[in-house]
Amino acid sequence: MKKGKKYTAALEKVEKNKLYTKEEAVKLVKETSTSSFDATVELAMRLNLDTKKADQQLRGAIVLPKGTGKTKKVLVIAKGEAAKEAKDAGADYVGDTDMLEKIEKENWFGFDVMIATPDMMPALGKIGRVLGPKGLMPNPKTGTVTTDTKKAVEEVKKGRVEYRTDSFGNVHAIIGKVSFKEEDLLENLNAFVSLIVKSKPTVVKGTYIKNISVSSTMGPGIKIDVNSFDF
Repeated sequence: MKKGKKYTAALEKVEKNKLYTKEEAVKLVKETSTSSFDATVELAMRLNLDTKKADQQLRGAIVLPKGTGKTKKVLVIAKGEAAKEAKDAGADYVGDTDMLEKIEKENWFGFDVMIATPDMMPALGKIGRVLGPKGLMPNPKTGTVTTDTKKAVEEVKKGRVEYRTDSFGNVHAIIGKVSFKEEDLLENLNAFVSLIVKSKPTVVKGTYIKNISVSSTMGPGIKIDVNSFDF
């Protein structure tokens, strides 16, 4: 199997238990991409959080300084002025109950992110069971429930990344593409890690960040030395 050979060769470039500096890791993640397409670079952080406790769950969003390299399709559920502003800001789809009916009746999901104004949330609640499992339900914490539809659309288009802790206290985020310059990946990496550091719940004692790693789609994971960041 060709892919197996490529992956094995990529794996040989990564020392199993070595912790790399963030600069080395970014260089390696570009070198170890095995896919023929422009792969996505993903960051994974394991945090010392007990996510069963509400005050230790992280959820939010960040506009990466260098974007994600992927343009997202945005649907805005709003009326009146907020709908007009969303259109002007470059939203791909804008509507209110008509769009919600389309999702419910036609099982339509031709968008990546949904933004809604607070007044539309009761109507949205009715299809929450459809949106929730797909991670598409708008949420004030990630800036997708807002009256400022213009800003929300612009941020998504610029390269806004949402994140939330899973049940094991891990956070995953896309920080760019393999084709990005090393310094651009590094800038996105630094921005995301420093945000997570700033978001540390006050109740957490001891080591907060257990480990950090980066990988490309289908490429091996590369562990980063937490001390290579200036917190």
